Amino acid sequence: MKFIKIINKKYRQGLGIAAFMSVIGVFISCDPALSHYEFDLPETGSIADATPPTANFSATQSSIDYRIYNFSNLSVSATTYLWDFGDGNTSSSLDGVNTYPGEGTFTVTLTASDALGVESTFSMTIEIVEPEAPAAIVPFIKEASFEDNSPGSEDCGSGNMDGRDCWRISGGRIFGITSSPVRTGSQGAKFDAGSDRVAYQALTVTPNTDYIVTVYYTIKTSPVGSAMRLAILGNAISNASEAEDAIIASITGDNQDDANEYLPLVLSFNSGATDTIAIWIDSNNVAESRIDDVSIILAE
Repeated sequence: MKFIKIINKKYRQGLGIAAFMSVIGVFISCDPALSHYEFDLPETGSIADATPPTANFSATQSSIDYRIYNFSNLSVSATTYLWDFGDGNTSSSLDGVNTYPGEGTFTVTLTASDALGVESTFSMTIEIVEPEAPAAIVPFIKEASFEDNSPGSEDCGSGNMDGRDCWRISGGRIFGITSSPVRTGSQGAKFDAGSDRVAYQALTVTPNTDYIVTVYYTIKTSPVGSAMRLAILGNAISNASEAEDAIIASITGDNQDDANEYLPLVLSFNSGATDTIAIWIDSNNVAESRIDDVSIILAE
């Protein structure tokens, strides 16, 4: 250090500050013992990261499949992203979407980076629970007992409504009304012999659900060979001519033992993929037939 002090004194007297610093730099670089005087400096022209990235996102569960989550990227000042969905799946997309294997708790992490390599992370824990299936619809059958101004009549017209107005279909001849015999109330539906009478009503149902439809029928004892048919159409129709092609289930009743006794005609069916079905009732027109009290319930 004595030698350095001598040089220091000499050059402070004969040289400027710049020359002095140059000489000191030479001695430091040549003497390993002086390496502890070194220190790091920023690269030429470099500046601090004034806008470092901030990672953030929101999560939304799909309304179609409870296992699917959509993640909206809310990060700022970032150029690249890495998603870790917590189930082993990853993604480098701007926004994330993931289908989870099932119920469980998962930690989702987003790492956001900028062009300088600065990173920010944000994590969120989501819990996936399979929702309970909504209760199946039990349809309401309008004018189910064919009474005038009965519940539902107001939806099928105005004024003094008779018990047939909710059962009409274009292209089909509506049934008649009978007052005797009836099963309940004061009126039933009458299907005359030799006449193509029909009953039709569209209903809203829950898809892929089992239902049971019941209608009570009676047929005059002669002529023999008569039958009533209860059918379910897999969709609503606009004309009676479309009915046969739309039938997905049907059952026939042909008991002619007692014209005054109403017997149940019970039909089970599954609604399939549709949310609209229709009840269709007709006869083969051999003998006069009657029906009353149409109902629909969920199959257990």
